Amino acid sequence: MKNLLFILLLFFPFPFTGIHAVVEDPDTIRYRSSDRLMYLQPADSSDFPPSNLLKTALAGYEILVKDKSISRPDIITIIDFSLQSDRERLWVLDLKQGKVLFHCLVSHGRNSGELKAEKFSNIPGSYESSPGFYATGETYIGKHGLSLALDGLESGINDKARARAIVIHGADYVSDEFIKSNGRLGRSLGCPAVPVDLSEHIIKTIKGGSCLFIYSPQPGYTSNSPVLSRISSITKI
Repeated sequence: MKNLLFILLLFFPFPFTGIHAVVEDPDTIRYRSSDRLMYLQPADSSDFPPSNLLKTALAGYEILVKDKSISRPDIITIIDFSLQSDRERLWVLDLKQGKVLFHCLVSHGRNSGELKAEKFSNIPGSYESSPGFYATGETYIGKHGLSLALDGLESGINDKARARAIVIHGADYVSDEFIKSNGRLGRSLGCPAVPVDLSEHIIKTIKGGSCLFIYSPQPGYTSNSPVLSRISSITKI
């Protein structure tokens, strides 16, 4: 395992001054740094989210914890829809123990694109993915087995997740075998579906009020996100 200090300096080349979001004015939050980051110890940096994506995810997470929109501050899940679906683009991080718990494939909606998610919607029946920050909800047994409800926290972006039944569930089309046969991952009706063999473990780990951030580089999200608009003094993705 790489030296922890080296990893921290590699990903976060700024002084560690403690985790806090400083309110500059009622609408702006400046992200400084985080004691939590000092505990992150990936065994291999290739298993870790890109540094700028992680900084943005944690900046938004800090805002939502402060707003009490997130009730479980120990876990964050990050999905990077700037990557193709044949890449492992979901990470679950334990911020308390400093571990990457899961790094795996995840689907996007069938009307969001083929190999890559490029179109997004908050409209029921669109079968497109919705980016942005979410809080995980309760579990239930549905047609895909154990599933996890999601509450979208960004108005106009993903706040209709409940009405759209956008949930985390396992799917057999989220697999390396499907990619080998089809040249891409299978697609959902808008849900971030995960591999069947990991779905129960992931769902039980992140349920009950933890933060989920689904990133898209599309201007329709980055220019209109209520959470991203509150983040300043941070390196843009």
